Formats: sequence, C-alpha cells, structure tokens
Amino acid sequence: MTERIQELTKGAAQLGITVDNATAGKLLAYLDLLFKWNRAYNLTAIRDEKEAVALQLLDSLSILPFIGEGPLLDIGSGGGLPGIPIAICRPRQAVTLLDSNGKKTRFLNQARVELGLDNVQVVNERIEAWRPGTPPEVITSRAFASLAQILDWCRHLLTPETRLVAMKGQYPQKELDEIRDENLTIETSEVSIPGIDAQRHIVIIYGFCM
Repeated sequence: MTERIQELTKGAAQLGITVDNATAGKLLAYLDLLFKWNRAYNLTAIRDEKEAVALQLLDSLSILPFIGEGPLLDIGSGGGLPGIPIAICRPRQAVTLLDSNGKKTRFLNQARVELGLDNVQVVNERIEAWRPGTPPEVITSRAFASLAQILDWCRHLLTPETRLVAMKGQYPQKELDEIRDENLTIETSEVSIPGIDAQRHIVIIYGFCM
C-alpha cells in the first residue's frame, strides 16, 4: 500500500495536484473495490492492477484543473471514472454519476456507500431522458462518445454557464471538425500523465445559448 500511495501522490504532484495520504488511501480503496467488482460486472478493460494507478487514477485526476468546483455531472460514468476520483479529492463538490447500465450503477452506489461519499448522487438513466431540477455547471465524460454525440444528447442541459469537459486520447481533430459550425468556444489542452506513454487531451466547450 505504501508504495502505491507514493506512486499516486508523486504522480498527482507532477500534475500540479496535491493529494495527501488519507485521500490517496481512499482513492486506492476505490481502485481495489473496482477490481473486486470487475470480476463479475466488467467495469474496466484494464486487468493489470499494477498499471491501474496511472491508467485509472492519475488519468482521471488530470481533469481536476479544468473543471472548477460547481455541481458536476459525469455522463456514461461506467465504473466511476473520472467521477469518483473527483468526488474523493473534492468532498465539497456535488458530483452526479450517470449511467444507463443497471449493473454499473449498482457498483457506483456500493462504492458511494463503502467510501462514504456523501457528495455523490448516482443516477441510472439515459442522459437524453434525465431532467434534473437544476442543470449541472460542469459535464464530464471519459471514453464515452464523440463530441457531436455528447452535445446532441446533453442539449437540454446546456446553459450559458455550462462547461463541457471531455477527456480524449489523441488530438480529436475529426470530432472537432464535426462541431465547428456550432459557434461555440472550444479549448484543447494536452496533458502528460505520469506512467502513461500515450497522448491525452482535454477538450473544454462552452458558450452555449439558451
């Protein structure tokens, strides 16, 4: 455990994020829970637990500098990435984890209870059908769908205050070309994840009209 905590805290520091030992311990407890449930629920394609600190946790934490601290919706949350790591590191930030797969939301609820994540709400629903009382300020997605699909499915949630923050691998030129006519403000940032020898990009979209 100590070695993994050191890997996690050091990697987070390289991303400009401070993670204390207690938070790192909770993040690793989530990772252990993810792998335990993965045997039956197919929550992640990553099978090597030694690689998971970088591929799951540090990769998810890389979004923190881009999201602000307002109410956040993680769509297609699956096994809870990046939503649960965000909620662990930001216990005062309201985080909604949404997925249409009942097995996955059962896991998310179990993780919420076991990890004591009082700031987390789990929703078993298709994003197109979900109608919250108050729209989220930030919408995140990781390996979920194309940018055009996300914009289409989330259209009813988008306000002038909304920021959509999508996690991508290689620079998504084709996806960006598909939404150029939307007259939106689009920013992209390349991020380097410690322990991952692959491209990672964050796409931020805002400037929506009512």
